[in-house]
Amino acid sequence: MQKPIITGNRISIPSTQEYLPDVDIFIEGILRGYGINESIIADIAISVSELVNNAIDHGNKKNEEKRVTVTIEKNSGAVSLIVTDEGAGFNPDELDDPLAEENLLKEVGRGIFIVRTLMDTVDIAPSKAGTIVTFTRALK
Repeated sequence: MQKPIITGNRISIPSTQEYLPDVDIFIEGILRGYGINESIIADIAISVSELVNNAIDHGNKKNEEKRVTVTIEKNSGAVSLIVTDEGAGFNPDELDDPLAEENLLKEVGRGIFIVRTLMDTVDIAPSKAGTIVTFTRALK
């Protein structure tokens, strides 16, 4: 089986939840190294976890030959992250509204909503080569 690959500010994992703790440790370690407030670290960690899970399940369809990559960068006053998968892409405008009455009791379908709530910006760029989700959080 493939293993996680860490290069600088990037981690790439096979499409299995087995490596989610590696992603969490990597991202939280970098954020703590930046001296970021723990509540902001928690919001970013939740967002990364949601997006990596989506990339594994929906993007790469749990195909362990495909990888999910997370890149993190600190800019002036903000942290930017990019989560990419190697799936077929999707149209974010076609996602069900998790706050609609018929969706309130569903166990899935809240990940993107949660990320959009916790982060300052979220950009989803689907393509046939995979989906790229770029999101930022101010450090104030």
